[in-house]
Formats: sequence, structure tokens, C-alpha cells
Amino acid sequence: MQKARIKLASADIGLLNQVVSSIVEIAKKTNTVLNGPIFFPTKKLKVTTRKCPCGDGKASFDRFEMRVHKRLIELGVDERALKLVMRVPLPDGVHIEINLIDS
Repeated sequence: MQKARIKLASADIGLLNQVVSSIVEIAKKTNTVLNGPIFFPTKKLKVTTRKCPCGDGKASFDRFEMRVHKRLIELGVDERALKLVMRVPLPDGVHIEINLIDS
């Protein structure tokens, strides 16, 4: 049996949860086998920079952080469900990758 493995990643968790809920809703409407959403650890990208560009004065620093949230969904291959998943509107900042695998 084949499965569609959908990997989603975004820095904005609200947008990511929106897309995941729409995919889960499609799976329920089409009665396809659904595994997930599986939560992956949040990747934290940290950058520390010095506030003063010239190097003189007080040694004060700014700390910036970006969090990347990831989800994994596995769907049983159903042609109608996959067509609907591919038509889900993706907001800017949400990355999606769909792979077909044999299980």
C-alpha cells in the first residue's frame, strides 16, 4: 500500500496549524487513512549581535531568535484526497513537501 508523506514547516505556528487542520479535515471528508499530525521538536535559530556597530562604548548585545515548527502527516493514497490537499491554499511562510512512499 502506498502512503503520501506530507512534511510541513513554518516559523508562524498559527499559519501551520491552519494548514494542518485543513488537511485533517480533507482526510476525514474523504475517509482516507490518516496518521498524524506528528509534532517534531521546534528548531530554535539564535543570533546574538552587538548593539554598537563601531565597537566603542558599552558591550551590550541584542539576542534574536526564530523558531521553526514542523509537522508530519501520513495519508493513505486516495487520488481525490491528494488532489484536494494540493489545492489547499498555502500562506507565505509555510513550506510543504509531499512524498509518495511504499509501506
